Amino acid sequence: MKKLIKDRTSVLSDMLEGLKLANSDIEIIEDTVVVRKEKKAKGVALVSGGGSGHEPAHAGYVAKGMLDAAVCGEIFTSPTPDKVLSAIKAVDNGDGVLLIVKNYAGDVMNFEMAQEMAEMEGIQVETVIVRDDISIEDVEKRRGVAGTVIVHKYAGFLSEQGLPLNEIKDKVEQLLVDVKSIGMALTAPMIPSTGQNGFDIQDDEMEIGIGIHGEKGLQRKPVESVDKIVEQLGDLLLKEVESKSVVVMVNGMGATPLTELNIVVKYVHEYFQSKGLNVQQWLVGDYMTSLNMEGFSITIAPSHDELLTALNAHTESRYF
Repeated sequence: MKKLIKDRTSVLSDMLEGLKLANSDIEIIEDTVVVRKEKKAKGVALVSGGGSGHEPAHAGYVAKGMLDAAVCGEIFTSPTPDKVLSAIKAVDNGDGVLLIVKNYAGDVMNFEMAQEMAEMEGIQVETVIVRDDISIEDVEKRRGVAGTVIVHKYAGFLSEQGLPLNEIKDKVEQLLVDVKSIGMALTAPMIPSTGQNGFDIQDDEMEIGIGIHGEKGLQRKPVESVDKIVEQLGDLLLKEVESKSVVVMVNGMGATPLTELNIVVKYVHEYFQSKGLNVQQWLVGDYMTSLNMEGFSITIAPSHDELLTALNAHTESRYF
């Protein structure tokens, strides 16, 4: 295994230490919890997180206009409830805390346990669960993937506007109904803590419907040209999208050059145009990665004035 690490056991701590050195407006508490150095004086605080390996999610979004804290687990491993509780207590200013959780069993369980512990200490906490991955048929079992980042930005904007906790939760849940994503991969991620790939795949194969924790796709097919790949993903997405005016995120999975992501954008544009969709805003880049997986995902959200305003509002995160 060739990796730019010193030791398999210190990947997370070394990564967080470097992140802190490069971002003077954050600090690390409890070893693995990233918080804004300047605590929000008022307004709902936002906490998200999960296993590491998805950078810049989630720690890169701890900044004014987005998250107040990110709880970082080991690579592809959920953080423990006590770490989540520490994050909640660190950022709460009396106006309540919203937990933004991707739908993975460990994340949901541990964030819920932390919410219960925080509520026992008198802290008002609510949770929204992101289930944007349409590759899974059962809606309740759908995973939270790149659409989570759109939620971070939207909720961050609402918090900056001073909306109360229950109203932010309601608005985010209304948005979540229509946020849809699907991804594909040409290669699997290499997990540094084990030295193993997430799955085996041949050079002439691709996976459709991949997860972000080394899960292989729900379909394995011979690799095709990018326009044909986009058409396959687009056909699946459009089965679930009613709006003709949309925001589109083309998300790199960690090892896809921007050159190729922009090629993807060209063919997504052509495909959606042929289907009568009007793209109001593009988001292109590495937002929710899976270590060094080569591939991309497409996320669609219905475009409306408030979401567009939120996506374009100022954030001090250098990664959005």
